[in-house]
Amino acid sequence: MTGLLFLFGAFLALGLFFIVASILRLPTIGAAKAMLGTVKQERKAAKSLETHLMTAAVRLSKWIHMDEYKRGRMNNILKASGLNLSPEVYQAYAIVKSGAVLSAVIPCLFLLPLLSPVVVILAVLLYFKETQKADERLKAKRDEIERELPRLVATIEQELKASRNVIGMLERFKGNAGQALTGELDILLADMRSSNYEAALTRFEARLNSPMLSDVVRGLIGVLRGDDSAVYFQMLSHDFKQIELQRLKAEAQKIPPKIRVFSFAMLMCFLLTYLAIICYVAIQSLGGMF
Repeated sequence: MTGLLFLFGAFLALGLFFIVASILRLPTIGAAKAMLGTVKQERKAAKSLETHLMTAAVRLSKWIHMDEYKRGRMNNILKASGLNLSPEVYQAYAIVKSGAVLSAVIPCLFLLPLLSPVVVILAVLLYFKETQKADERLKAKRDEIERELPRLVATIEQELKASRNVIGMLERFKGNAGQALTGELDILLADMRSSNYEAALTRFEARLNSPMLSDVVRGLIGVLRGDDSAVYFQMLSHDFKQIELQRLKAEAQKIPPKIRVFSFAMLMCFLLTYLAIICYVAIQSLGGMF
């Protein structure tokens, strides 16, 4: 009898949920997952929890308002980082996700009151982490592209000896570029073919906001205007090589101390090996003398 009552209550609650969802026109789980997968631009299946959070964020975004400058800046960052979200939805998702963690403070107040401050701190940290996710992804993308700029500048320097076709230079380099730079070059080349060359290069520079890329774009604009930019790219290639050497030295200095310990242990093993050989030869010599 108890089992029948439980099943009746479960099916009644499920039926009421579907009726309310139909009245409120809530999106289905499949539609929400497709939207979340499009936002992330990844092939991984979207989790059900993230799907519900994104659905709530879309609804909350209607109540979030930003000034034009902040919205435009955030929109450029989201596009450059590969997140197909509006600034309002991005902000709302951070609020919803941190709010979901913050809701756990309610049972903590009754069961474990001492754990409540920890939950609040975690919710705040999660909010700041989510709001900075786009900046972190853009920074990682910018660093990846800047690592390839010395090779791009060296290629342009050689290409200028035979041609001044900027589109041809970029197309030939795109075949050997990394994933991040290839995607940006695809956007740049399509933009150059459909609009003004200089305006397309300026938009390319503004998307990533990189000082190194600004120097490259300035040189390419000079090529388009008919300037003799061979010397400029020679000097730029030399400067970029120095920057690359400094970056490699900085990465080498970040070697964990454990690796240095292992290197010292390996050095000691080599010394002990040589010492053992010397001792063995010395013992053999002494044995021969006696």
